[in-house]
Amino acid sequence: MSRENGRPEAGVGESGAGEQLALIREAVREKKTGRAKPRTWRGAELAAGLPVARVLVDKGLVHLDRYFDYAVPAAMDAEAQPGVRVRVRFGAGEKGGRREGGKLVSGFIVERVAESEYRGVLAPIAQVLSTERVLTPELLGLCRAVADRYAGTLADVVQLAVPPRRAAAEAKPSPAPLPPNALPDAGSWSRYGAGPGFLAALARGDAPRAVWTALPGATWPQELARAAAAALAGGRGALVVVPDGRAAARVDAALTELIGSERHVLLTADAGPEERYRRWLAVSRGSVRAVIGTRAAMFAPVADPGLVALWDDGDGSHSDPHAPQPHAREVLIQRSVTEGAGFLLGGLGCTVEAAQLVESGWARPLTAEREQVRAAAPLVRTVGEGDEARDAAARAARLPTMAWQVVRDGLRRGPVLVQVPRRGYVPRLACERCRTPARCRACAGPLESLRAGELACGWCGRPEPDWHCAECGGARLRAQIVGARRTAEELGRAFPAVPVRTSGRDHVLATVPDAPALVVSTPGAEPVAEGDGYAAALLLDGWALLGRPDLRAGEEALRRWLGAAALVRGQAEGGTVAVIAEPTLRPVQALVRWDPVGHAVRELAERAELGFPPVSRMASVAGRGEDVAELLRSTELPPGAEVLGPVPMPAPDPGRPRRPGDPPAASGRGNPAPGEEWERALVRVRPGQGAALAAALKAARAARLVKREGEAVRVRIDPPDLG
Repeated sequence: MSRENGRPEAGVGESGAGEQLALIREAVREKKTGRAKPRTWRGAELAAGLPVARVLVDKGLVHLDRYFDYAVPAAMDAEAQPGVRVRVRFGAGEKGGRREGGKLVSGFIVERVAESEYRGVLAPIAQVLSTERVLTPELLGLCRAVADRYAGTLADVVQLAVPPRRAAAEAKPSPAPLPPNALPDAGSWSRYGAGPGFLAALARGDAPRAVWTALPGATWPQELARAAAAALAGGRGALVVVPDGRAAARVDAALTELIGSERHVLLTADAGPEERYRRWLAVSRGSVRAVIGTRAAMFAPVADPGLVALWDDGDGSHSDPHAPQPHAREVLIQRSVTEGAGFLLGGLGCTVEAAQLVESGWARPLTAEREQVRAAAPLVRTVGEGDEARDAAARAARLPTMAWQVVRDGLRRGPVLVQVPRRGYVPRLACERCRTPARCRACAGPLESLRAGELACGWCGRPEPDWHCAECGGARLRAQIVGARRTAEELGRAFPAVPVRTSGRDHVLATVPDAPALVVSTPGAEPVAEGDGYAAALLLDGWALLGRPDLRAGEEALRRWLGAAALVRGQAEGGTVAVIAEPTLRPVQALVRWDPVGHAVRELAERAELGFPPVSRMASVAGRGEDVAELLRSTELPPGAEVLGPVPMPAPDPGRPRRPGDPPAASGRGNPAPGEEWERALVRVRPGQGAALAAALKAARAARLVKREGEAVRVRIDPPDLG
């Protein structure tokens, strides 16, 4: 039987001959396939003490988001402990006048209790898969908080937090933990006024919280490593989460150089499933106290963490694509609060969420003086896109004359980086004259072109028959971009004697030699130049980044530019960056001044005035139009909630397999039918109502699934792609 407030769950209950026969047949099938058969069946002797196990069943359905009670056979008493993996019968029911045993599913024992609130006969645990206690109370509490925050199910979050079992890795013992390392010196943290004090607080075992704006250059991996080493020196653990494997490898190398390789592990997908699970077990068992990893490492079971750190929280890879799609920043904030850990949110740029943490007083700013910034940053020059190229070489390279000269001069001293927006970054619509994004006058959403050529808002659906640019008064729109491959070909023709290297999604370079060369890269894939860095950088097609139909377009453009410009030598060494974008735009001016914090503060103030996230909380509700409308009608939204839309949106391709994040369908159909259209509505609530919004939407989805009404609807809390 299952329980929730004393109510039994239909399908897991009393034994019968049909169920025993089903169990025996299942055991025979498992024996033939080499799997261990179930250890017992109904009627076996129960454990003498705490004979009831509450099990989290691996069913990520929102209406089954609760624990289920099972009997613990005496033979499993010692093994069936809280935190271990088990297999249980789930979904039993009446068939042909007899009870059927249901399917064997995996789960975790959450706790052992003396009795169940359900007074009927409990189904027993079928098998203890492993005696390894992988779901600790601390990890369970974190998963529950994340599930509530994102209107998801506990089972889905646990699936993200606990990697799949590898028996060979569990059979190997983990090494004994080493004593704390010595406290390293402040190193390059001395360039930041409060930097040495932050490290000292970590070493004392305090829990300082800071938003760190890193200086340009390639020293941030060493600085993250020193922060982790300081926490370890204080006898506590450390967790560092970075966007990708390249960044993780750099921080790993820096920490290894500081304290050796035995006190921390690297958790990335490159290690492979078994090796990654072996390292995860070493953390869970307490053999190592520090973790460096990518997104999934945000749940790493570090014991008594003294520091949780996140680098570049604006990177989209920090948002998990699997339900319920949590963001690493929010998970680490939760860990800092509940586990009493220090918090460090670092980056070359600054997101509005980071600025809000400082403005609210939850975290302190950790920045360098302006003199330090000017000494480390390159010279940034702006080039308007309307500037005409006067010489043949500049015209062949599709560059204004000044930008072409920056490239030519830089090649005399070393490699030159050329950043080109990804092919996927195609704005919907922007002013042809000044590149200002075309937005709705009612809700500031992005305008889209309909089939008949008319304009309408992508958020609220309001038509815009007579659009004119609010900045320059223009009435013509554009949407085009030139990709990295074509840019490399054009530059190769303009500089025929210089080697051209490309770095992008298909082939990402880690480093390039300190020799004259053109390095054409998409944003985020820029390799590090050996030696002192790049001699110059050219940031092309700035309007394409700034014109994205997204609330974060300016913030994201600045973040991308800073990431590339930070790899260029300082102004004293002749480093120069040319950005081809309208010089008067706010992100361009922030790049020229190297002032990401000021840009984020102004963005935050504007969003507060307009009621946009992160000042407000939002939820995206997507699915078939009638299902979206019915879900919103049945949801008890918080007072003052505002619904924007719904508006049409592209539905998943029915010809492809289902992917993580696709909504399950109540009827069993996970994809839309051919020709079926989806809609999306946005629900906006005031600050402090985010938890109530998530709970209300989750309850409404659960009620629809129980009643089997319509198709399932996809709900996402605080979507990063508002459009």
